[in-house]
Amino acid sequence: MNTIAFAGGGTGGHIFPGLAVIDELRQRRDCSLFWIGSSRGVDRSLVESAGIEFIGIPSGKLRRYFSLQNAVDFFRIVGGFFVSLAILARRRPALLFSKGGFVSVPPCVAARLLGIPVMTHECDFSPGLATRINSLFADDILVSYEETGERIPARLRSKVTVTGNPVRGSFLAASASRGRAFLGFPEDGRPVLFAQGGSLGAKQVNDLVSGVLDELLPSFRVVHQTGLSQEAMPPSVGMRDGYRAFPFIRSEMPDVLACADLVVSRAGANSVWECATAGKPMVLVPLEKGASRGDQVENAGYFESRGAAIVLTGERATGANLLETVRRVFSEPGLLKRMSESSAHLGSVRAAAAIAELILSRLDSLQRRDA
Repeated sequence: MNTIAFAGGGTGGHIFPGLAVIDELRQRRDCSLFWIGSSRGVDRSLVESAGIEFIGIPSGKLRRYFSLQNAVDFFRIVGGFFVSLAILARRRPALLFSKGGFVSVPPCVAARLLGIPVMTHECDFSPGLATRINSLFADDILVSYEETGERIPARLRSKVTVTGNPVRGSFLAASASRGRAFLGFPEDGRPVLFAQGGSLGAKQVNDLVSGVLDELLPSFRVVHQTGLSQEAMPPSVGMRDGYRAFPFIRSEMPDVLACADLVVSRAGANSVWECATAGKPMVLVPLEKGASRGDQVENAGYFESRGAAIVLTGERATGANLLETVRRVFSEPGLLKRMSESSAHLGSVRAAAAIAELILSRLDSLQRRDA
């Protein structure tokens, strides 16, 4: 039986797409799987809840700027490399698939030294530092956008395949009626507005939504994923008619998204591709450059340019503008429908299935070579 190692983590955005690929692999072939991720944070709970063996390694952040924390994290990264080397030498997987994040770099380097083929996938519009490093050791570089391949160094572009971003199959089988039942929202024609900031939450998104909640509730039902981070928690708004707040929505997320008419969100790759898979129009409030490397701004810009989203950044990211934008989406003739159709078109790519087939094709070619 083939053994496949997965690596990546740090946030759900790096883990959930990998779990989507694993679901597709399991449907196609009996494979032995394990996941290498950070020994700290949410990685273990997310992976093990999917019934997958998890092995934690030390991990540190790769920073492009001066910080004393770089010295501490350097030793964590070195430690992660040697632990990865020992794990992979002992388990000898046929292939390592990296879903990204800083924790994926040591396993990719270790796999290359051991002669284990490496596949790496980039979710975002532009490749992050971890992907840029992993690409040097990878046999296959998978990207979500056609334009992303053009940002890979020319000498490596022959390894690039455009796949889209993998989304869990549960989003394809979601039910709007189940989502409304979970939320306790009756079928009364009142649109559902879903606000989210990612698994850890986003204080900016939370504050914007909370600040205009009184104006929204007469016309909309609002479901709000506030996030698990205490720092992101919004001001107390209490339980109110037509409003539901959750720190994190896990198994019910596909159904909740299915019943939403409009989504207000950050622009992490996982969030925007899940919305597109569900065919949902978006109002995106990306984490801006300075607070991040600018990847969310690029993701948001791509979906806006395709007509699936409206983006609020900089001085435009205010409660008043959010309220005006939401009202315009529902009042301007045809706008909601056009945005929904554009989103559904972008989300029609079945990336998880395509990546699973690429992995299995690579495994088959390795077996033929070694036969």
